[in-house]
Amino acid sequence: MNAPAQLHNLGQSLWLDNITRDLLDSGTLARYIAELSVTGLTSNPTIYDKAIGGSAAYDAAVRSAASRGLSAEATFFELALEDLTRAADLFRPVHDRTAGVDGFVSLEVSPLLAYDAAATAAEAARLHAAGGRPNLFIKIPGTPEGLPAIEDSIANGVPVNVTLLFSPAQYAACMDAYTRGVERRVAAGLPPYVASVASFFVSRWDAAIASRVPAELKNGLGLAIGAKAYADYRAYFASDRWGRLLNEGARPQRLLFASTGTKDPAASDVLYISGLAAPHTVNTMPEDTLLHFADHGTVPGALSADPAGADAALAAYEAVGIDIDALGHELQVKGAQAFVDSWNSLMGRIETKAGQVAAG
Repeated sequence: MNAPAQLHNLGQSLWLDNITRDLLDSGTLARYIAELSVTGLTSNPTIYDKAIGGSAAYDAAVRSAASRGLSAEATFFELALEDLTRAADLFRPVHDRTAGVDGFVSLEVSPLLAYDAAATAAEAARLHAAGGRPNLFIKIPGTPEGLPAIEDSIANGVPVNVTLLFSPAQYAACMDAYTRGVERRVAAGLPPYVASVASFFVSRWDAAIASRVPAELKNGLGLAIGAKAYADYRAYFASDRWGRLLNEGARPQRLLFASTGTKDPAASDVLYISGLAAPHTVNTMPEDTLLHFADHGTVPGALSADPAGADAALAAYEAVGIDIDALGHELQVKGAQAFVDSWNSLMGRIETKAGQVAAG
């Protein structure tokens, strides 16, 4: 049994943090599903900026969109939805087999809307309807302004992947927003289950503090913050509040570990896979990380739901001057800006390619 299958059997879903048309056309994604236990997929503006810029696979579709006078943004969503609905269909057997728990793909709303809750919720509903697939998540950032959009989207039955969560405080606010959305559905007499995951970013913590901590604390904060998120997740959804919702037929929002590619070349290339094995969760990983894990990964054991170990580990970082809440806020702001930068690059790339293919 390969390492991805072992992780899957432990109870963690393996998702691929990548999408390209070549990945679909070549049958590679189908092979990952069959051989590497991949049961879902995530995308973001950075991934699509690289995919469209690095391949001729999108030229014909860009040419078609340009001939119809579509804007760069409209062109992107047409291309992305074509890819993601194809991927969603590949994962549909998983989605059906798990009764809607697994087998999802994710599409992000424009990051330019990150601080406009009403516009984000409206766009999330539009994109989900345009996709026409029950296993399509719409990604909404877990910024303070994004939280009302998350609550409203869940209340309106739109499956949501909450992105850009870094700190325990941000994650707690996300779980509350999801729960309020579910409670509104129960109060309205609507089916209470609307699928959702909370994407908690881990590797960027270690990159941010690499020059600020002693050698023995390097490349450990991401694992500690991930373990803390897992303990918080298990405790939150075991509460009396959630006991009542479970009785109504609701299901917890699953914790998803994101940003799990190792940034430090001196560290293990599967650091955030082996170290964050946990049942009832998802780990979405870059393609090269998935292949490294399949080649030489191990599953040493599952994370503990007891917060004591994670709290002690985080205390060691606080003792050397790392302010978890302040750094989490900084990482979320920088992460949101990075997606805006990628989005703007993506729009420029589409406009350039539209001109090139039209001239060709």
